[in-house]
Amino acid sequence: MRIRPLAMVLVLGCPLSANAVAGEALQETPLLLKARSLTKELGGALKKELKAALKREGPAGAIETCHLKAPDITKDLGDRSGWTVRRTSLKVRNLEDAPDKWELKVLEMFEQRKAAGEPLEHMEYSDVVVKGGKRLFRYMKAIPTRKVCLQCHGADLKSSLAQQPIESTNGAQMAA
Repeated sequence: MRIRPLAMVLVLGCPLSANAVAGEALQETPLLLKARSLTKELGGALKKELKAALKREGPAGAIETCHLKAPDITKDLGDRSGWTVRRTSLKVRNLEDAPDKWELKVLEMFEQRKAAGEPLEHMEYSDVVVKGGKRLFRYMKAIPTRKVCLQCHGADLKSSLAQQPIESTNGAQMAA
């Protein structure tokens, strides 16, 4: 079974200074430090909610909790921080979480780094991109798929979980 890294993406939605250079190596800049801090905060909040749901209702309840609470947690963090915050993966349960072109490129790069033996725990990537005429700092951090995650994100899902539809906010449905 091939385990895919889950990832979350943080995007700063304001123009950057002219001295920010696209593709520069990860350096301990204030933007990078803030991205790491937000990633840690989001991961802690999501983990707390999912652990409680798993204990209370099992994997089916965790799927529902992730579907209902994760968007609110990421939106709240984004509202409080001024950053756009989202999660994505190469294997999403909700089409609204599908990666954009930049995210897909980074996820595929993470897959190559994982295949070369690099631990997922250390994988992160940042870049400065131009979008809508504005320079944006983008950051992605791989979240290693833990054993508990595979109950909902693994290749060998129980049939009851694999068939559980996920409804997006626009009413479209998909199954795992």
